[in-house]
Amino acid sequence: MAKVTEILSPSMKEKIQRELSGLSFTKNFRSATAEEWYVFLPGFRDPQTKGAAGKAIIHYDLYGNRDVFINTTIIYDDPALFAPELHPLVYEISEELVNRLVGYADTLLSVHAGANSYQAEYIQR
Repeated sequence: MAKVTEILSPSMKEKIQRELSGLSFTKNFRSATAEEWYVFLPGFRDPQTKGAAGKAIIHYDLYGNRDVFINTTIIYDDPALFAPELHPLVYEISEELVNRLVGYADTLLSVHAGANSYQAEYIQR
C-alpha cells in the first residue's frame, strides 16, 4: 500500500477555513462590461487604508448572445498574503471568489499576490 502524504498541514487547513468562513465582498463599481468588488478577509487588510484585503475586477467580453467570456483579476493589497508559505491560502480564497462572483462561466483568472501570483483558466465545455 502506498504511503499518503498530507499536502496541507492541519494549521493551514484551519487558517483556510477561518478566512473562507469570514470572506465577504462588496461591489464598488459597475459598468456595462465590468464590476469591481472589494474583498474582505478576517485576518488581512490593506496596510494603508486598513480596509479591504484586496479587490476583484470582473470584465465581461460579450461576443454575442451565446458567447460570453470573463476576465477576472484579483489583486491582494495585504503584503502578508505575498509570503510563499501562504500560497495555499491565496489559491483557496481566489478559487472561492471565482465560484461566488463568476460561477460557471468561462473565465481567465489572473491573481496578483507578490510571490503567490498565478494565472488559471476555467472552461466549462
